[in-house]
Amino acid sequence: MARDAALVEVSVKKKVVAPRSWVLLDSTGETTILDADKYAIMHRVQIHARDLRILDPLLSYPSTILGREQAIVLNLEHIKAIITAEEVLLRDPTEENVIPIVEELRRRLPTITVAERTQGEGREHHDADAIEEEESPFEFRALEVALEAICSFLDARTTELETAAYPALDELTSKISSRNLDRVRKLKSAMTRLTARVQKVRDELEQLLDDDDDMADLYLSRKLFGASSPVSGSGAPNWFAASPTIGSKISRASRASAATIHGNENDVEELEMLLEAYFMQIDATLNKLTTLREYIDDTEDYINIQLDNHRNQLIQLELFLSSGTVCLSLYSLVAGVFGMNIPYSWNDNHGYIFKWVVIISGVVAALLFIFIVAYARYKGLVGS
Repeated sequence: MARDAALVEVSVKKKVVAPRSWVLLDSTGETTILDADKYAIMHRVQIHARDLRILDPLLSYPSTILGREQAIVLNLEHIKAIITAEEVLLRDPTEENVIPIVEELRRRLPTITVAERTQGEGREHHDADAIEEEESPFEFRALEVALEAICSFLDARTTELETAAYPALDELTSKISSRNLDRVRKLKSAMTRLTARVQKVRDELEQLLDDDDDMADLYLSRKLFGASSPVSGSGAPNWFAASPTIGSKISRASRASAATIHGNENDVEELEMLLEAYFMQIDATLNKLTTLREYIDDTEDYINIQLDNHRNQLIQLELFLSSGTVCLSLYSLVAGVFGMNIPYSWNDNHGYIFKWVVIISGVVAALLFIFIVAYARYKGLVGS
C-alpha cells in the first residue's frame, strides 16, 4: 500500500505544471509579481496554449508579434510579454536584460492625465481632454517600449561587434597569422548570428506593415470598446467606473475609435507610423551589419589576393631554380663527356683546350638561362 501511495504521489507531481515568474504592470504603472502556471495565464488573458508556447524560454521560437482578440503576444529576443488593453504581463522579470524594460514600462505606462493631475488640479477640463486625445492607447505605449528596447538592444550589440571587428580586420590585413584568422572567424560567426536575429525582427515588422488586417488586430482598445459599448455612444460600462484611469482610457478610446463606429475599422495610421519608425531603426541596424559583412568580404578578397601573389612569387622562384638547374645540367654534361677515360689524339700537348671548353660551356649555359627567362617574361609567366 505504501508503494502504491508513493507511485500515486509521483504521478500527481508529474502532472503539476511548475509555475513561472511573471511581472504584471497595469495602466497606473504599478507592478505585481505573479507565480502562475500557464493555465492561469491563459485564463487571465484569454489566449491559446500555442500562443503561450511561443513565450516558453525552453523552446526556440523566432521573433514574433501576434495580435489576438484580447491580447498581443510579443516574443522579441529576451522580451517575452503579453499585452492587453489594461495590463502587461512580462516574463522572467529578474533577468538582467528585462529589468530595464520593467522600469521603462513603469515610467511610461501611466497616462498623461494622471501625471498632470499629480502636478496640479488647476488645469482646465478641455486642456486635459486635448492631452487625452493626443495620447496613444495603452497597448501601443507598451508595444512602443518593447520595440524601442529591442531595437536599442540589437543596435548596441551591433555597435559592440563593429568596435571589435574593424580593428581585428585591419590587423589581419597587416599581418596574416593563425591568431588573427581565428579572431576574425569568431567575429564573423557572431555577426552571422546577430544578422539573423536582426533580420527576423525586421521581417516581422515588415510583415505587419504589409498587412492592414494584422495591424488592425493590434488595436485592443478599439476592439474592447466595440465589444463593451453600444454603437449609440453611451457611457462606459459599470465595471470600468472604479478606475478613473481605465475610464479615461475608454473615453479616449471612444473618440479614437469613432472610425470603428462609422465603419472605418481598417484605419491603422497611428500604428503604422509607430511600426514604421522602429522598422527604419532596425533597418538601419541591419544596414550596419550588411556594411560590416561587405568589409569582411573585402578583407577576405584582399587576403586571398595577397596569398595568390605570394604563391605566384614562389612559382617564379621555382621557375628560376628549375631553369638554372637545366643549364647547370648541360654544363655538367660537357664536363662528364670530356671527363671520360677515352684517349684523344688532339688532347696531347694541347692544355689550352681545357680552358676553351670550360669558357664555351659556361657561356652557352648562361645564354640558355637568359633565353629561358626572357621567353617566360615574353609569355607573361613571370613579372617584369
